[in-house]
Amino acid sequence: MRINYPRPKKSEFQERVLDLRRVTRVVAGGKRFSFRATVVLGNLAGKVGVGVAKGADPSQAIEKARRQAQKNLLTLKLKEGRTILYETEAKYSAAKVRIKPASAGHGLIAGGACRIVLELAGVKDVSAKILGRTPNKLTNALATIEALKKIKTLDNINLTGPEKISKF
Repeated sequence: MRINYPRPKKSEFQERVLDLRRVTRVVAGGKRFSFRATVVLGNLAGKVGVGVAKGADPSQAIEKARRQAQKNLLTLKLKEGRTILYETEAKYSAAKVRIKPASAGHGLIAGGACRIVLELAGVKDVSAKILGRTPNKLTNALATIEALKKIKTLDNINLTGPEKISKF
């Protein structure tokens, strides 16, 4: 008799492990080791999320971080499907990031964690700069997410009352 187990369905999202660290906790009997994983998840079409989780081994930590990133997905509207609508800047902890839209064919000019987040979001033409001095990949990625959250469109602005806008 053959048992057919359900196969895991293929995800529309791509993931990248941004950071994997071994963390130590000192307890009465000595030291306990665990792993902290930071995962960036994106569908290359305007959805991106960052997840952080700890686990007893690296694979468990990565899987938990992937699930966390799926819960924290951010949907952004891309201008002509390739760049952001306007320049934005954000700060998260010690990290500071500036993102500027660029013309077609310019390419993705960004470094470090900022580049990975924008790549998986599906942004093709943009100039980004990490202005903070921290080398921490997690805070730089979260600063990039904060900058992308600041981008407002007509879809996510509540247009009621005296501030109602007819058209851009």
